[in-house]
Amino acid sequence: MTSIKLFENKHVRSQWDDGSQTWYFSIVDVVAVLTDSNDSAAYWRKLKQRLKAEGN
Repeated sequence: MTSIKLFENKHVRSQWDDGSQTWYFSIVDVVAVLTDSNDSAAYWRKLKQRLKAEGN
């Protein structure tokens, strides 16, 4: 089952996995909701770079 969740009038893509009984959410959509970033994909790429540089 794939669906779109709404959070504060913003779309968050989600996917249900029957095997593990778990919801998965698009990290780029979640970043957009949490940061109000104009380009959430770029924000996520930069955050991943910084985390890798720190050894996380």
